[in-house]
Amino acid sequence: MAGVVWSYASRCKMVENKMKAVPPQDGTTGMLACTLVLGGARSGKSRFAEGLFTRWPTPWTYIATCQPHDDEMTRRVARHRAGRGEGWHTREAPLDLPAALDGAGARPVLVDCLTLWLTNLMLAEHDIAAATQALLAALARRTGPTVLVSNEVGQGIVPDNALARRFRDEAGLLHQALAREVAHVVFVVAGLPMELK
Repeated sequence: MAGVVWSYASRCKMVENKMKAVPPQDGTTGMLACTLVLGGARSGKSRFAEGLFTRWPTPWTYIATCQPHDDEMTRRVARHRAGRGEGWHTREAPLDLPAALDGAGARPVLVDCLTLWLTNLMLAEHDIAAATQALLAALARRTGPTVLVSNEVGQGIVPDNALARRFRDEAGLLHQALAREVAHVVFVVAGLPMELK
């Protein structure tokens, strides 16, 4: 058993090292400079995604999609912001993520997270298919590296209400659309990254 655990952890470290080995200024743009990081709640996906940025010079742009609706969420956002440290410039984009990506120019960008963005779009009754296409177009226009973080929500039981089922379905479709186009896809479980693409 110890050998299986070691090999799994070793492989995960190799994935992280392989991604960090990409030259910071290699001229790659658009979808070829885009990484999708998926994982469940508290899987370590955001920490892994932030760790990828050490290969690029600062300043980095953090595009936050969360809209705090209560005190607990406001405190959570403040903790996340304080924990990011130096080098980050935060921009809030709860709905117009494509415009925020365009506004970041060539700076390295971290988007956290796509499922909160999707939630905001659904609650505001936006056209999700059109928003997805606008996101893909903005990513293709990017001249700097982009890392997208999103929650994988399709591995649990079927939700018991229509809105939750629609959210699960829309999240799965969004992830598939992105995974087809971006250069790298990583799935994080218990803080360990697994390279899918």
